[in-house]
Amino acid sequence: MQRLFEEELEQIKETILTMAGLVERALSDAGKALVERDSALAQQIIDGDDTIDQLEVEIDRLAAEFIVRHQPAASDLRFVIVAIKLGPELERIADHATNIAERVLYLNDKPIVKPLIDLPRMLNLSRAMVSDAISAYVQRDSAKAREIIRRDDEVDALYVQLLRELITFMIDDPQTISRAIALIFVARYAERIGDQATNIAEEVVYLEEGTPIRHQPLED
Repeated sequence: MQRLFEEELEQIKETILTMAGLVERALSDAGKALVERDSALAQQIIDGDDTIDQLEVEIDRLAAEFIVRHQPAASDLRFVIVAIKLGPELERIADHATNIAERVLYLNDKPIVKPLIDLPRMLNLSRAMVSDAISAYVQRDSAKAREIIRRDDEVDALYVQLLRELITFMIDDPQTISRAIALIFVARYAERIGDQATNIAEEVVYLEEGTPIRHQPLED
């Protein structure tokens, strides 16, 4: 029975890692499609979203069956609870990658508004936060998770900077409005990805320390 217990826990973790890997790939491809104006790659991201959705459902199924079968306690129960919470967070991140891909398809047959420098940087920062948050989950590293939470401020600052720049472009040249708004949406999706990575990191802290920290100021 103990062997089955451990095998099913590992299956939950492996399914999360599979889903996280696909999400990280979608984020990486979204940034590449934006910079390289690659419509085919953008379409691949959109087409792959269903697979990620199905993995979220599978995680819920595995976790629910595990709880019913084994009635885990303490840290094992927290591990499964966090797994259930991570599925929706990863699914939302994948949705943001899909939304970015859709904006890329819109932008690719139009002149660029401005050189893409800070926006790819913002996307890379958010993607790194997601990757590190999943790593912290696997390693059960709450110190690493807390460091990830602090990094969200840099993503937020870039978002505010980009928003101001793009509003200025729209004021100076109204013909850029539709393209600038599309880029604002991309920046907003990148900012939300950082928020989702933060949510995952907060769940890792709960997993290891047993105390929820959402909606609380982060201690130094």
